[in-house]
Amino acid sequence: MRRPAVVTLLTILLAVGAVVSLTLGKYPVTLRDTLLFFTAKVTGCRAPAGLDMALLESLFFSIRLPRVVAAILVGSSLSVAGAAFQAMFINPLVSPSLLGVLAGASFGAALGMLLFENWLAVQVSTFAFGFISVLVAVGIARMFRGGAVLLLILGGVISGALFTSLLSVVKYCADPYDKLPAIVYWLMGGLSYADAGTVWFAAVPMVISMMLIISMSGYLNVLSMGDEEARSLGIPVERIRLVMIFLASLVSSLTVVIAGMIGWVGLIIPHITRMLVGPDNRVLIPSSILIGAIYLLLVDNLCRLLFETEIPIGIVTSLVGIPFFVFVMRRARRGWGS
Repeated sequence: MRRPAVVTLLTILLAVGAVVSLTLGKYPVTLRDTLLFFTAKVTGCRAPAGLDMALLESLFFSIRLPRVVAAILVGSSLSVAGAAFQAMFINPLVSPSLLGVLAGASFGAALGMLLFENWLAVQVSTFAFGFISVLVAVGIARMFRGGAVLLLILGGVISGALFTSLLSVVKYCADPYDKLPAIVYWLMGGLSYADAGTVWFAAVPMVISMMLIISMSGYLNVLSMGDEEARSLGIPVERIRLVMIFLASLVSSLTVVIAGMIGWVGLIIPHITRMLVGPDNRVLIPSSILIGAIYLLLVDNLCRLLFETEIPIGIVTSLVGIPFFVFVMRRARRGWGS
């Protein structure tokens, strides 16, 4: 199958998956009623008799649509960040957590829950510490001379370990009957807290960042050849890398603001995509966005429908990701582009 055809097929699958997801939930809504409701809203035509527009409007616009959009945004953002990091660092085993952004954002969320009652303050703290952790990693890398890529990775390891330790301190200090359970549940990841205001507010920078990453995907192909080769072709390596790190860190931080910690998506989705469309980042990046969105939409549906009580989505992504990681390790030994 041609690569543009794969992207088109994935787009159709995502659209179908989003519509079907709107019909799923504790309150039954048929696919026909869903299509009639949105047709009436878009065209302004009168709704068919028997269709409770007020009820469906409340159900879709207040509950299900924000959640579906949140799943699409979080899955696509983690996937595109993972694909960009893997190309930049020429390493198929890295993920959006490489520079400590997820550890920093998790610490920010836990600290916000400990200190503030206002949910907006918690989200601001989450976003801010996600970026601070990346600045710490980049700052450590710039303190020393040597291989920029290796030092960035080591800086990310140090930053991630630092904020993971600080997170443990916050959990130790939290009230074990109130704050601590809330922090632990948040860190498991989930979309049950994804309210419409937060999702629409985060959607704009996330979509813009993903579009910018797509527009710069050609540079990722050159960076994948190594710094010296990229410089010989006139590519400003450090500048491109910093812009990519900024964009990938931005979308990764915002995923924690919306849904808490959701691991493994940014690691496994780029590999699944690479198997389908190959290593060309001009196709790999948009395809990763689409497959990541479809994947998290599917996992979220399973998490909220399989049992009476909703399962935190981070648990399921980890259970799927761990065996796939073993498979990736075996494949990685054969070479990056194979």
